[in-house]
Amino acid sequence: MFSKEEAAQLRKLFWTSFGKSFPRKWLLYNTKIKGLAFKFVADRKKAMVCLDIETTDEIANLLYFDQLLSLKTLLEQELPEVIFDDSHELNNGKTIHRIYVPFKGKFSIHNKNTWRDCYEFFVTKMSKFELFYYEYEDIIKNI
Repeated sequence: MFSKEEAAQLRKLFWTSFGKSFPRKWLLYNTKIKGLAFKFVADRKKAMVCLDIETTDEIANLLYFDQLLSLKTLLEQELPEVIFDDSHELNNGKTIHRIYVPFKGKFSIHNKNTWRDCYEFFVTKMSKFELFYYEYEDIIKNI
């Protein structure tokens, strides 16, 4: 087991190594839609790339999620393993709408031997996710 400090250092090293290994400007929070953000997620048991919908207006959340759901078939052509979760619970107990692609390989942020495969997954899947967003951005924004 790792102490809190050691675990925090490993997380920091994981993300800085990712940034150095694959230097690129990611879309992430720059979707130009408040409450709609792409995220990389990595923890002790899993990794994924996500599009989270969490505006302060629940009606807007539903509308954005429905708009993206209407594009599901098109997104599945690029990312067949994509999952649409209309009630994803975060660690803090908050429920959001999340569209994500899970990393299917063995991964733990505490195991450096699993990092490289995860990094390659992040780059491949997030690039496809972003391209999809750019292509259909006008439709997504049109709620």
